[in-house]
Amino acid sequence: MRGHWHFIAIAVTISFLTISLETFWFSAGLLIWLFYLFYNERIRRLVVLVSIAFFLFFYMYIPDINNVTTAEYPKEINQISGKITGPIHASNKKVDFKFENPSNTSFMIIYFPDEKEQTSINDHSTIKHGAVCTIKGEIEVPENSRNPGQFDYQKYLLSKGIAYQVKVKSLNDINCTGSSPLNRIFTIRDNLLAHVMENISKETAAWLNALVLGDDTHLDEDIVELFQRWSLSHILAISGLHIGLVVGFVYFLLIKLNLVTKEKAQWLMILFLPVYAVIAGGEPSVWRSATMVLLFIIIRKIRLDFSVTDILSIVFLLLILVDKYIVYHVGFQLSFVVTFGLLLSRQWISQTNSALLQVFYISFVAQLMILPLQLAYFYTFQPLSIILNVLVVPYFSLFVIPFMFIMLMLSPFPIIANIFDSLFKEVHQIALHIIQLIDMSLNYPFTIGPLPILSAVLFYVLYYMFMNKLQKQKSIQAFLFGLGITVLVIGMAVRPYLSPEGRVTMLDIGQGDAFVIELPYREGVIFIDAGARFSFTDKQPNDSVYKQIIKPYLFSRGIGYVDHLFLTHEDIDHMGSAVSLVKEFDIKKVTVSPFYAFTDEMKPVLQNNWIELQQVERSDKVIIGTQTFHVLAPYKNKLSANENSLVLFTNMGGENWLFTGDIGKEEENELIKTYPNLSVDILKIAHHGSNTSTDESFINQVKPLYGLISVGRNNMFGHPAPGVTETLEGANVQILRTDINGAVQFQYKGNNGTFFKYIP
Repeated sequence: MRGHWHFIAIAVTISFLTISLETFWFSAGLLIWLFYLFYNERIRRLVVLVSIAFFLFFYMYIPDINNVTTAEYPKEINQISGKITGPIHASNKKVDFKFENPSNTSFMIIYFPDEKEQTSINDHSTIKHGAVCTIKGEIEVPENSRNPGQFDYQKYLLSKGIAYQVKVKSLNDINCTGSSPLNRIFTIRDNLLAHVMENISKETAAWLNALVLGDDTHLDEDIVELFQRWSLSHILAISGLHIGLVVGFVYFLLIKLNLVTKEKAQWLMILFLPVYAVIAGGEPSVWRSATMVLLFIIIRKIRLDFSVTDILSIVFLLLILVDKYIVYHVGFQLSFVVTFGLLLSRQWISQTNSALLQVFYISFVAQLMILPLQLAYFYTFQPLSIILNVLVVPYFSLFVIPFMFIMLMLSPFPIIANIFDSLFKEVHQIALHIIQLIDMSLNYPFTIGPLPILSAVLFYVLYYMFMNKLQKQKSIQAFLFGLGITVLVIGMAVRPYLSPEGRVTMLDIGQGDAFVIELPYREGVIFIDAGARFSFTDKQPNDSVYKQIIKPYLFSRGIGYVDHLFLTHEDIDHMGSAVSLVKEFDIKKVTVSPFYAFTDEMKPVLQNNWIELQQVERSDKVIIGTQTFHVLAPYKNKLSANENSLVLFTNMGGENWLFTGDIGKEEENELIKTYPNLSVDILKIAHHGSNTSTDESFINQVKPLYGLISVGRNNMFGHPAPGVTETLEGANVQILRTDINGAVQFQYKGNNGTFFKYIP
């Protein structure tokens, strides 16, 4: 099998794709490919049989998390016993760890510190890896996503083999004894993290802990987002570069200082690498790099002849055998895809002697290899990131990362450490400032959304042919395949502009409104309200709804701009995310009523972003592309935000729509008096189904077929009111509610449309 292990790795990858994408087309493709190679005498029968055997074994071995239905845990049970099986992650905001009971059911234990509680994780030294514990808390099934594009926490935990979460009210509810041998390594890591934070400035310590010890929790959130936007996140993850530096440095010290012989140094490295992998956070990229180096050393010692590709493939298989859930980890997938791509392209990369060109080639290959995965998970990519990587990777490789290891060694010596600390901060601040300037000037991302499966397969086929021709120096053929990749990506970007399908989405943002309208052929992207959650203490909105729901949805749909933002009125649950939306997206026009009272933050943001502000009232029309919105209200200032709500009437998919904001019964009756022939097919139920709206006479007059209620689950207001649902049901109105159905979408083509519930 020597020289053919990559066939087995590919077969295992196909088994995973068959499971996760729920299609056997990949399996059929694998068989056809293997038999084609065998028929052409490019591989032996043994390779075919072993590849198929591994495919079948891993098809049974890798869990299917897509079709898991987790039963509710019995409510009468609020205590579990078992063992801590994962590292303890503790911060000022949260403590969590993985826990397993004797029946091998895994739980995520979560504790959110209360300001009133005086105890901390440091006061509970019995909470250790491997400890046997009894835990009291609220046992529940983790929340799944309720909107397209939203992070699915339930699936995330299932991808780690965790079925339930337990919310603990106090650390005193966790009683543990004992620990595992591995806990000693975790303790060393915790002590190192604490030592760094105490002895080095906060700014430098955050980078040291991230780049040496794998803890990025103290990095500035804006910097992390900046690196994500420019596909620089791989720099923040400990990978082959870091492992290579550590191994090289330790090996150099052992040999050059004549501390041990080469033979003993190699054995010490074999023992040291797994320990460092745990100390460095134990992420898949760390284990991939550490295990590869480990295998290299072992293979050299026993004088076996394995190629780098063989070793990478064996490491891939070993890691999945050790942890069958690791294959679902995004970091695992990205790490192996990039490494495999670099191995595939190493001949082309080595054709130049220029170090700068080699860095560019490596960046180019890495960005191309991860593109389908990046679009699948993050929906967007930055084309200019290839160039920025060429500048940033050498800076981190040659200066920042080595400097962080030096800082760790100097940390016990405060006077010397402070000098180096100051030097690093001066240089690094300039470097970060340059990256931020580039971000402000050249941030033009491609927001495409996930590639369809066939497009992703075609992408990798074209990439393979492109790289194959490049390495054979067949420039014209390579150019044509490269052109094919470009056409494919651009085609995916423009596909909404070629689609006759329109879409109206009522996002589930909890107790608030956010409607997104996508017109056919992408003639316009329209928002009607963009609400947010807020604190009842200071009445200030937070950006959780925008970051977790609105922005991911827009990216998942390939939306990078908004043509029109209607704000029905100034309540936070209708406009609280508008500022965030305006800051990050190119918005052409904002429309409000003449009586809309802007917040101190909102109006300057509109002015600074050169956004046109339009005020409308009854009888006005707003035309966006071929779509016309008729403004039915307000017509006078009623000195109440709710009663001054914009009321919009339009026709989409052959249906009449009425968006009502938070108007009350008085305004509803004014509508039917002013527009006695008003007929509505789809009605946005006003004020989240409050009993202040949805008058029976109004419903009987407009005769809606569907009533859309955007409302939070178990909300404190009791919305929708029982009287409102009774009125709607009595009029045979089909009710669609976000608290029950999650996001609700109406997809239409021409005059025909259908509703879809995100949670059936």
